[in-house]
Amino acid sequence: MATRPPILRAGDTVGIVTLGSPRDEATINNRIAFLERLGFNVVVGRYVYSWSGYVAATPEQRASDLMSMFENPEVRAIIPTRGGVGVADIIQYLDYDVISRNPKIITGYSDITVLLNVLYIAANLITFHSLLLIDFRETTPAYNFNQFFTATSTLTSPRRLENPPEIPQVSRIPGDVTGPIVGGNLTSFVDTLGTPFEVDTTGRILFIEETHEPVSHVYRMITHLERAGKFRDCAGIIIGECTGCEDAYGKSYEDLINEVLIPIGKPLMTNLASGHGMYKMAIPIGAVTNLNTYNNTLTVLEPTVSL
Repeated sequence: MATRPPILRAGDTVGIVTLGSPRDEATINNRIAFLERLGFNVVVGRYVYSWSGYVAATPEQRASDLMSMFENPEVRAIIPTRGGVGVADIIQYLDYDVISRNPKIITGYSDITVLLNVLYIAANLITFHSLLLIDFRETTPAYNFNQFFTATSTLTSPRRLENPPEIPQVSRIPGDVTGPIVGGNLTSFVDTLGTPFEVDTTGRILFIEETHEPVSHVYRMITHLERAGKFRDCAGIIIGECTGCEDAYGKSYEDLINEVLIPIGKPLMTNLASGHGMYKMAIPIGAVTNLNTYNNTLTVLEPTVSL
Protein backbone atom coordinates (compact mmCIF):
# COMPACT_ATOMS: atom_id res chain seq x y z
CA MET A 1 0.00 0.00 0.00
CA ALA A 2 1.32 3.43 -0.92
CA THR A 3 2.07 6.09 1.70
CA ARG A 4 -0.68 8.64 2.30
CA PRO A 5 0.57 12.20 2.87
CA PRO A 6 -0.72 14.15 5.89
CA ILE A 7 -4.06 15.89 5.49
CA LEU A 8 -4.26 19.54 4.36
CA ARG A 9 -6.14 21.98 6.58
CA ALA A 10 -6.88 25.70 6.45
CA GLY A 11 -3.98 27.62 7.96
CA ASP A 12 -1.41 25.08 6.75
CA THR A 13 1.65 26.07 4.75
CA VAL A 14 1.76 25.44 1.02
CA GLY A 15 5.01 25.44 -0.97
CA ILE A 16 5.10 26.87 -4.49
CA VAL A 17 7.65 25.59 -7.03
CA THR A 18 8.25 25.96 -10.76
CA LEU A 19 9.41 22.57 -12.03
CA GLY A 20 9.07 22.94 -15.79
CA SER A 21 8.36 25.94 -17.97
CA PRO A 22 8.40 29.46 -16.48
CA ARG A 23 5.35 31.56 -15.68
CA ASP A 24 5.10 35.33 -15.50
CA GLU A 25 5.47 36.91 -12.07
CA ALA A 26 2.11 38.71 -12.15
CA THR A 27 0.16 35.49 -12.69
CA ILE A 28 2.09 33.65 -9.98
CA ASN A 29 1.51 36.43 -7.46
CA ASN A 30 -2.18 36.64 -8.34
CA ARG A 31 -2.64 32.91 -7.70
CA ILE A 32 -0.63 33.04 -4.47
CA ALA A 33 -2.90 35.84 -3.25
CA PHE A 34 -5.91 33.59 -3.98
CA LEU A 35 -4.38 30.79 -1.88
CA GLU A 36 -3.78 33.23 0.95
CA ARG A 37 -7.41 34.36 0.80
CA LEU A 38 -8.37 30.69 1.20
CA GLY A 39 -6.49 30.76 4.50
CA PHE A 40 -3.18 29.15 3.58
CA ASN A 41 0.31 30.34 4.38
CA VAL A 42 2.56 30.29 1.33
CA VAL A 43 6.30 29.78 0.94
CA VAL A 44 7.92 30.30 -2.45
CA GLY A 45 10.84 28.36 -3.89
CA ARG A 46 14.03 30.16 -4.80
CA TYR A 47 13.57 29.61 -8.55
CA VAL A 48 9.80 30.09 -8.83
CA TYR A 49 10.18 33.33 -10.81
CA SER A 50 13.25 32.27 -12.81
CA TRP A 51 13.15 32.30 -16.60
CA SER A 52 15.62 30.41 -18.78
CA GLY A 53 14.05 29.91 -22.18
CA TYR A 54 11.56 27.07 -22.24
CA VAL A 55 12.42 26.06 -18.66
CA ALA A 56 12.54 28.15 -15.50
CA ALA A 57 16.04 27.18 -14.33
CA THR A 58 18.56 24.34 -14.55
CA PRO A 59 17.36 20.84 -13.65
CA GLU A 60 19.50 20.89 -10.51
CA GLN A 61 18.02 24.21 -9.41
CA ARG A 62 14.44 23.16 -10.00
CA ALA A 63 15.08 19.85 -8.20
CA SER A 64 16.62 21.70 -5.25
CA ASP A 65 13.47 23.80 -4.91
CA LEU A 66 11.31 20.68 -4.77
CA MET A 67 13.61 18.99 -2.26
CA SER A 68 13.59 22.10 -0.06
CA MET A 69 9.79 21.81 0.16
CA PHE A 70 9.92 18.14 1.12
CA GLU A 71 12.58 18.92 3.74
CA ASN A 72 10.68 21.88 5.22
CA PRO A 73 8.65 20.53 8.18
CA GLU A 74 6.17 23.43 7.91
CA VAL A 75 5.10 22.62 4.35
CA ARG A 76 2.08 20.34 4.04
CA ALA A 77 1.38 20.59 0.30
CA ILE A 78 3.46 21.37 -2.77
CA ILE A 79 1.82 23.08 -5.73
CA PRO A 80 3.76 23.63 -8.98
CA THR A 81 3.03 26.87 -10.79
CA ARG A 82 2.46 25.04 -14.09
CA GLY A 83 3.65 22.10 -16.20
CA GLY A 84 5.02 23.04 -19.59
CA VAL A 85 8.17 21.12 -20.47
CA GLY A 86 11.27 19.91 -18.68
CA VAL A 87 9.83 18.31 -15.55
CA ALA A 88 11.42 14.97 -16.47
CA ASP A 89 14.82 16.71 -16.29
CA ILE A 90 14.68 16.92 -12.51
CA ILE A 91 13.84 13.36 -11.54
CA GLN A 92 17.44 12.14 -11.53
CA TYR A 93 18.37 14.84 -9.01
CA LEU A 94 15.73 13.99 -6.38
CA ASP A 95 16.45 12.13 -3.13
CA TYR A 96 13.65 9.59 -2.94
CA ASP A 97 14.67 8.35 0.51
CA VAL A 98 14.23 11.87 1.89
CA ILE A 99 10.90 12.21 0.08
CA SER A 100 9.61 8.89 1.42
CA ARG A 101 10.49 9.98 4.98
CA ASN A 102 8.74 13.33 4.51
CA PRO A 103 5.51 12.61 2.60
CA LYS A 104 3.65 15.69 1.37
CA ILE A 105 0.66 16.36 -0.81
CA ILE A 106 1.86 17.17 -4.32
CA THR A 107 -0.55 18.03 -7.10
CA GLY A 108 -0.57 18.89 -10.80
CA TYR A 109 -1.20 17.63 -14.30
CA SER A 110 0.26 18.07 -17.80
CA ASP A 111 4.06 17.65 -17.66
CA ILE A 112 3.83 17.21 -13.88
CA THR A 113 2.46 13.72 -14.76
CA VAL A 114 6.05 12.46 -14.96
CA LEU A 115 6.78 13.54 -11.40
CA LEU A 116 3.50 12.27 -9.96
CA ASN A 117 4.11 8.75 -11.25
CA VAL A 118 7.81 8.71 -10.40
CA LEU A 119 7.10 9.74 -6.80
CA TYR A 120 4.60 6.90 -6.54
CA ILE A 121 6.99 4.34 -8.03
CA ALA A 122 10.27 5.52 -6.42
CA ALA A 123 9.01 6.92 -3.09
CA ASN A 124 5.76 4.92 -2.70
CA LEU A 125 3.85 8.19 -2.28
CA ILE A 126 0.24 8.82 -3.26
CA THR A 127 0.19 11.95 -5.45
CA PHE A 128 -2.64 13.94 -6.99
CA HIS A 129 -3.45 14.46 -10.65
CA SER A 130 -5.29 17.65 -9.85
CA LEU A 131 -4.85 21.42 -9.69
CA LEU A 132 -1.80 23.52 -10.51
CA LEU A 133 -1.18 26.97 -9.06
CA ILE A 134 -2.57 28.57 -12.24
CA ASP A 135 -5.95 27.01 -11.40
CA PHE A 136 -6.31 28.83 -8.07
CA ARG A 137 -8.37 31.74 -9.38
CA GLU A 138 -11.91 33.06 -9.19
CA THR A 139 -13.00 31.64 -12.55
CA THR A 140 -12.11 28.03 -11.72
CA PRO A 141 -15.26 25.87 -11.48
CA ALA A 142 -16.34 24.95 -7.96
CA TYR A 143 -16.23 21.29 -9.08
CA ASN A 144 -12.43 21.50 -9.39
CA PHE A 145 -11.95 22.90 -5.88
CA ASN A 146 -14.41 20.37 -4.43
CA GLN A 147 -12.47 17.57 -6.07
CA PHE A 148 -9.09 18.85 -4.87
CA PHE A 149 -10.10 19.50 -1.27
CA THR A 150 -12.12 16.28 -0.94
CA ALA A 151 -9.04 14.33 -2.00
CA THR A 152 -6.52 16.26 0.11
CA SER A 153 -8.51 17.58 3.10
CA THR A 154 -10.88 14.72 4.02
CA LEU A 155 -10.59 11.04 4.87
CA THR A 156 -13.63 10.18 2.73
CA SER A 157 -13.52 6.51 1.75
CA PRO A 158 -14.66 4.93 -0.43
CA ARG A 159 -14.95 7.90 -2.76
CA ARG A 160 -16.68 7.83 -6.14
CA LEU A 161 -14.88 9.73 -8.89
CA GLU A 162 -17.66 11.26 -10.94
CA ASN A 163 -17.76 13.77 -13.77
CA PRO A 164 -19.99 16.84 -13.53
CA PRO A 165 -23.55 15.74 -14.43
CA GLU A 166 -23.44 17.28 -17.90
CA ILE A 167 -20.37 15.23 -18.94
CA PRO A 168 -21.15 11.50 -19.09
CA GLN A 169 -18.55 8.88 -18.23
CA VAL A 170 -18.81 6.18 -20.87
CA SER A 171 -18.09 2.50 -20.23
CA ARG A 172 -17.02 0.67 -23.38
CA ILE A 173 -15.72 -2.78 -22.37
CA PRO A 174 -17.38 -4.55 -19.41
CA GLY A 175 -15.30 -5.54 -16.42
CA ASP A 176 -14.71 -5.12 -12.70
CA VAL A 177 -11.07 -4.60 -11.74
CA THR A 178 -9.20 -3.18 -8.77
CA GLY A 179 -5.66 -1.85 -8.48
CA PRO A 180 -3.59 1.29 -7.97
CA ILE A 181 -4.27 3.98 -10.56
CA VAL A 182 -1.38 5.45 -12.58
CA GLY A 183 -0.96 7.72 -15.58
CA GLY A 184 -2.04 11.18 -16.63
CA ASN A 185 -0.94 13.21 -19.61
CA LEU A 186 -0.12 10.86 -22.49
CA THR A 187 2.82 12.81 -23.92
CA SER A 188 4.47 13.00 -20.51
CA PHE A 189 3.74 9.37 -19.62
CA VAL A 190 5.32 8.16 -22.86
CA ASP A 191 8.46 10.13 -21.97
CA THR A 192 9.20 7.69 -19.14
CA LEU A 193 9.46 4.69 -21.48
CA GLY A 194 12.97 3.29 -21.69
CA THR A 195 14.15 5.20 -18.63
CA PRO A 196 14.89 3.94 -15.10
CA PHE A 197 11.61 5.59 -14.07
CA GLU A 198 9.37 3.77 -16.54
CA VAL A 199 6.07 2.98 -14.83
CA ASP A 200 5.09 -0.65 -14.44
CA THR A 201 1.37 -0.93 -15.21
CA THR A 202 1.06 -4.57 -14.15
CA GLY A 203 -2.15 -5.00 -12.19
CA ARG A 204 -2.75 -1.25 -12.24
CA ILE A 205 -5.46 0.89 -13.80
CA LEU A 206 -3.99 3.10 -16.51
CA PHE A 207 -5.44 6.58 -17.01
CA ILE A 208 -4.42 8.82 -19.94
CA GLU A 209 -5.53 12.21 -21.26
CA GLU A 210 -4.13 14.61 -23.84
CA THR A 211 -4.44 18.14 -25.14
CA HIS A 212 -3.81 20.03 -28.36
CA GLU A 213 -2.29 17.18 -30.32
CA PRO A 214 -3.55 16.03 -33.74
CA VAL A 215 -5.24 12.66 -33.50
CA SER A 216 -2.44 11.20 -35.62
CA HIS A 217 0.07 12.14 -32.88
CA VAL A 218 -2.19 10.66 -30.21
CA TYR A 219 -2.38 7.48 -32.28
CA ARG A 220 1.40 7.29 -32.45
CA MET A 221 1.78 7.65 -28.67
CA ILE A 222 -0.96 5.16 -27.82
CA THR A 223 0.50 2.55 -30.15
CA HIS A 224 3.91 3.20 -28.55
CA LEU A 225 2.40 2.40 -25.15
CA GLU A 226 0.84 -0.70 -26.65
CA ARG A 227 4.16 -1.91 -28.07
CA ALA A 228 5.77 -1.26 -24.67
CA GLY A 229 3.25 -3.66 -23.09
CA LYS A 230 1.53 -1.05 -20.94
CA PHE A 231 -1.96 -2.01 -22.09
CA ARG A 232 -1.18 -5.74 -22.07
CA ASP A 233 -0.09 -5.60 -18.43
CA CYS A 234 -2.66 -3.19 -16.97
CA ALA A 235 -5.87 -4.27 -15.25
CA GLY A 236 -8.06 -1.66 -16.91
CA ILE A 237 -7.97 1.52 -18.98
CA ILE A 238 -9.46 4.96 -18.41
CA ILE A 239 -9.39 7.54 -21.17
CA GLY A 240 -9.86 11.21 -20.39
CA GLU A 241 -10.65 14.06 -22.68
CA CYS A 242 -8.45 15.09 -25.58
CA THR A 243 -9.00 18.84 -25.36
CA GLY A 244 -8.29 20.74 -28.55
CA CYS A 245 -7.18 17.60 -30.39
CA GLU A 246 -7.86 18.03 -34.09
CA ASP A 247 -8.97 15.30 -36.47
CA ALA A 248 -6.27 14.00 -38.79
CA TYR A 249 -6.49 12.07 -42.05
CA GLY A 250 -10.25 11.87 -41.63
CA LYS A 251 -9.96 10.21 -38.22
CA SER A 252 -11.26 11.55 -34.91
CA TYR A 253 -10.36 10.86 -31.28
CA GLU A 254 -13.51 8.72 -31.10
CA ASP A 255 -12.28 6.71 -34.10
CA LEU A 256 -8.99 6.13 -32.30
CA ILE A 257 -10.79 4.79 -29.23
CA ASN A 258 -12.95 2.48 -31.35
CA GLU A 259 -10.18 1.21 -33.61
CA VAL A 260 -7.19 0.92 -31.23
CA LEU A 261 -8.32 0.82 -27.59
CA ILE A 262 -11.54 -1.16 -27.70
CA PRO A 263 -9.86 -4.12 -29.51
CA ILE A 264 -7.40 -4.43 -26.59
CA GLY A 265 -10.32 -5.92 -24.68
CA LYS A 266 -9.52 -4.56 -21.22
CA PRO A 267 -12.24 -2.94 -19.07
CA LEU A 268 -12.47 0.53 -20.58
CA MET A 269 -14.04 3.80 -19.46
CA THR A 270 -13.80 6.96 -21.56
CA ASN A 271 -14.56 10.69 -21.37
CA LEU A 272 -13.26 11.23 -17.84
CA ALA A 273 -13.14 14.95 -17.02
CA SER A 274 -9.59 15.40 -15.78
CA GLY A 275 -6.45 17.19 -16.82
CA HIS A 276 -6.51 19.98 -19.38
CA GLY A 277 -10.25 20.45 -19.74
CA MET A 278 -12.45 22.93 -17.89
CA TYR A 279 -13.35 20.34 -15.26
CA LYS A 280 -10.57 18.61 -13.36
CA MET A 281 -11.30 15.45 -11.45
CA ALA A 282 -8.75 14.79 -8.68
CA ILE A 283 -7.18 11.40 -9.41
CA PRO A 284 -4.93 10.02 -6.64
CA ILE A 285 -1.98 8.37 -8.36
CA GLY A 286 -1.06 5.19 -6.49
CA ALA A 287 -4.33 4.84 -4.57
CA VAL A 288 -6.20 1.54 -4.79
CA THR A 289 -9.18 2.12 -7.08
CA ASN A 290 -12.02 0.02 -8.44
CA LEU A 291 -13.08 0.36 -12.08
CA ASN A 292 -16.47 -1.25 -12.64
CA THR A 293 -17.69 -0.79 -16.17
CA TYR A 294 -20.73 -2.96 -15.57
CA ASN A 295 -22.23 -0.19 -13.47
CA ASN A 296 -20.12 2.67 -14.92
CA THR A 297 -18.35 3.56 -11.67
CA LEU A 298 -14.84 4.53 -10.66
CA THR A 299 -14.23 4.39 -6.92
CA VAL A 300 -11.17 5.15 -4.78
CA LEU A 301 -11.23 2.47 -2.09
CA GLU A 302 -8.92 4.04 0.48
CA PRO A 303 -8.37 7.45 2.08
CA THR A 304 -5.76 9.38 0.11
CA VAL A 305 -4.41 11.40 3.04
CA SER A 306 -3.72 10.57 6.68
CA LEU A 307 -4.15 12.32 10.04
